[in-house]
Amino acid sequence: MKLGAFSVSLAVKDIAASRAFYEKFGFSVFGGDQAQNWLIMKNEDETIIGLFQGMFAGNILTFNPGWDSNAKDTPEFIDVREIQRTLKAQGIRFVSEADESGAGPASFIAVDPDGNQILVDQHR
Repeated sequence: MKLGAFSVSLAVKDIAASRAFYEKFGFSVFGGDQAQNWLIMKNEDETIIGLFQGMFAGNILTFNPGWDSNAKDTPEFIDVREIQRTLKAQGIRFVSEADESGAGPASFIAVDPDGNQILVDQHR
């Protein structure tokens, strides 16, 4: 199943300190707004992390259908609602769900057996 671009969204205590820390690992700001307490960072190997201060309690695995690792639209992708239906049919439970009657941007959140949140967030 194609899930799109992958990143880890980290719940951080001090976004400035976290930014400085990850810059030492070769990450640079790719998007976001530090004044709003969120940054998207990318390193040369195409690895993406998000830093989010005060926005959620734990770390989240994030997938973006329809995007590549540069947040550019892909020519083809599986709609988030189709991914959700496939997972539901396999018994996955959701914390939040995409409106299956809609179209365009939508998201859902599932939780793995260890309590890790998985966000599938489609932007188009």
